[in-house]
Amino acid sequence: MFIWCIVLFVLGIFAFADSLFNMGEIFRQVNSVLFMLISLGLLIRTTTKAKKKRKESYERRIFELEQQIKTLVSAKEKLGSF
Repeated sequence: MFIWCIVLFVLGIFAFADSLFNMGEIFRQVNSVLFMLISLGLLIRTTTKAKKKRKESYERRIFELEQQIKTLVSAKEKLGSF
């Protein structure tokens, strides 16, 4: 993610230099396409990371609940044996 941000920052610097020095029309078109593609990549990456994080939190919570159930069952068995 850090690399994507660096690439976008560098492209922003190039866009600023392009608008400052009027380098040409071709660079502006290429720059806008690169901004669009990198932004799309960032969007896809952040959404997949968010989904993965949510799934991992559910898995962790399920594991914790399973551990609690095991301790309750073992405690119930110990009480039943008395």
